[in-house]
Amino acid sequence: MHRLSSRPAGLTLLTPAAALAAAAALLALAGPAHAEEALIQPRTLVVDAHLDRAQAEREILAARRYGSFWATGEEALARAALAPDFMDRTLPPGRAQGLAGPLAASAGFRQAVPDLRCEIAQMIVSGDRVVSHLRFTGHFSGQFHGRTGQGQAIDFIATDIYRVQDGRIAENWHLEDNLTLLQQMGLVAL
Repeated sequence: MHRLSSRPAGLTLLTPAAALAAAAALLALAGPAHAEEALIQPRTLVVDAHLDRAQAEREILAARRYGSFWATGEEALARAALAPDFMDRTLPPGRAQGLAGPLAASAGFRQAVPDLRCEIAQMIVSGDRVVSHLRFTGHFSGQFHGRTGQGQAIDFIATDIYRVQDGRIAENWHLEDNLTLLQQMGLVAL
């Protein structure tokens, strides 16, 4: 539990119940077309208290849609989350820029880990930025770089920094714990 004095000024730490209430408000704000989306909830949500509520809600919704895309592989969620001119600012070698990059990465990773799950461990919203700390779990039972998994447990983290504009992610800076992932897959020695 965080003490009020230990938080930076202007930040609000929401309880899980408050985060769920905020998420419900977001879905209502998004309208009936998006009310049926089963978006994942952040376990911890920290919002800059000085941020306009409507702006914060749009940013949280975009980040939850993107997290839900990684959790499900549903292309429509990525299309709803990402701006038409989306830029990956930490583009891995060989990955296409724009929407095509995450779509291909998700499809390829789901080929290796068919039961892939993603959760948003924590989300921090301030200004036009959202920081999402993601946790991926599943089992390497598919194909990855010519190797077939043997059901090895996968459990690694990633951190994304999004710049949100007009309710959609315009830019993303991300860092994945690829060493842990490759060690768990048995592709890199411990």
